[in-house]
Amino acid sequence: MRIGDLAESTGTAVETIRFYEREGLMPAAQRADNNYRIYTTTHAQRLAFIRHCRSLDMTLDEIRMLLQLRDGPVQGCGEVNELLDEHIEHVNHRIRELRTLQKDLKALRAKCGTSHANERCGILKELDTAAGQANSGPPHRHISGTH
Repeated sequence: MRIGDLAESTGTAVETIRFYEREGLMPAAQRADNNYRIYTTTHAQRLAFIRHCRSLDMTLDEIRMLLQLRDGPVQGCGEVNELLDEHIEHVNHRIRELRTLQKDLKALRAKCGTSHANERCGILKELDTAAGQANSGPPHRHISGTH
């Protein structure tokens, strides 16, 4: 199948497939006489594996490691377990950060309980105050990996 067929059958953008190839996650496809890439069911299966890992918010490096381990099927899966344990801890950390963010946003929302002119909006005033303080100190925390 050609790249467009692979993209359509897997619900993956063509550019994403090319990106995974450049990153070494997908093996290079053979080229036909007309220079089109030709993909096999093996490519589609590998792409499905990568996409599933991405849906679990795994990094490209984590996926790369899992693919290496997957390609060596006789090895023990201790490294797989370790990698997943580390990823779970990363997710737990992000959940804690997101809970703190939610608390901060709720406190900000509480600054303005009714609708009135923007010049009197407690939320906008608080954001202006915090922005002024941010310019004079260390940057405010940001939730890494959330977008």
